[in-house]
Amino acid sequence: MEDGHSHIPSISGAWTLLIFCYALFVPNTWQRAALVHGVLGLCPIGIMMLAFFRSDEFARLSQMGEFQGVFTEHVLIMLLTVVTATVGVRSIGALRREAFVARQLGQYRLKQLLGSGGMGEVYLAEHHMMKRPCAIKVIRPEKAGNPQVLARFEREVRATAKLSHWNSIDIYDYGRTEDGTFYYVMEFLPGHNFGELVEGHGPLPAARIVYLMIQVCDALAEAHDQGLIHRDIKPANIYCAFRGGQFDVAKLLDFGLAKPMTDTQDAGLTQEGAITGSPLFMSPEQATGSELVDVRSDIYSLGAVMYFMATGQPPFNYQQPLKVMVAHASEVPRSPRELNATLPAELEDIILQCLEKQPEDRIQDAIRLRKMLEQVGGSENWTSSEAARWWTEFGCPERKALAAAVAEMAGGAGTDFVEGNALPANSL
Repeated sequence: MEDGHSHIPSISGAWTLLIFCYALFVPNTWQRAALVHGVLGLCPIGIMMLAFFRSDEFARLSQMGEFQGVFTEHVLIMLLTVVTATVGVRSIGALRREAFVARQLGQYRLKQLLGSGGMGEVYLAEHHMMKRPCAIKVIRPEKAGNPQVLARFEREVRATAKLSHWNSIDIYDYGRTEDGTFYYVMEFLPGHNFGELVEGHGPLPAARIVYLMIQVCDALAEAHDQGLIHRDIKPANIYCAFRGGQFDVAKLLDFGLAKPMTDTQDAGLTQEGAITGSPLFMSPEQATGSELVDVRSDIYSLGAVMYFMATGQPPFNYQQPLKVMVAHASEVPRSPRELNATLPAELEDIILQCLEKQPEDRIQDAIRLRKMLEQVGGSENWTSSEAARWWTEFGCPERKALAAAVAEMAGGAGTDFVEGNALPANSL
């Protein structure tokens, strides 16, 4: 028997070594590593099965009952290897993340991971000298070698840094470490994004929608005035925050897809006909890959966001992204008042005007949209005081704890607010 299959253990050992080398030296998520490890672990089993069906010697060993034992041994070895390697990748990833959080980027000390997205990760941090809490966005390590991603990352910083409006995210700093890590520093936003508000508490009152969207229009008007089209307006990119002693301060952020209206250097970042934006909230022009994307595209996206805030669902709520994009270009959305009978008819008309298929049929700019929102009946019923009462009643304990930690980082500033009002806190 030894002479007949002595090569089998060496096959298993070689694949085991390969799996562990992959786990140790290739940075990866544990989910992706589990998939790769599983495929590698099946290879020696497949080789044995192939040998069994093609080799007479293996057939004889099977008749004597010896092959089954060897096969079972290999299966158990590979299963143990795959599980161990995957757990190891997860542990190594956690350690790497903890080590990264412990690092210092320039004058900023990273404290806690707040969230991650397609381009990077966001950490709570503080300035070493001023002890000012802030949020730092860093490029994902696995994407650091992609020049287009790095170019887009830098463009996001430059585009956002040009903006100075109170309702746009404030950029403090930007840099690159010796090991090539890109990062930029922005204000920390205690609060919720619009998506979290609706998902956690249902459709918003019409007066609150108007109160928040007027602020967003102000921020967007400045961006448009400087020649920037956002192109990725969605609930996750608009924050309802506590800033300057005021509740429900709207903050427009994440200009990662922002594009100047006349940009001769953009060809390498957005290819002709490329689809950009979030399918649920993109304009028909974006959905069809048209080059004729202007400020009215952002108006359409604002209308889609207001539709979501008023009804609790996007204009086209299909599961398949392609079907959603086709709907933006060809289907008429359901009347918002059918989904929320309390919605004022004036606000419904504004939302549907924003969602017109043809750009020339829409509200033409953010300033005009702001003026129309101001005319909605009852919009004056939502004030900062009303917002404070809302946050006191519906505050999130977990984010209240984070806000308390930020207040402590800032030397106690804002502690009365954190302890007296159950305000959630986040910055993504």
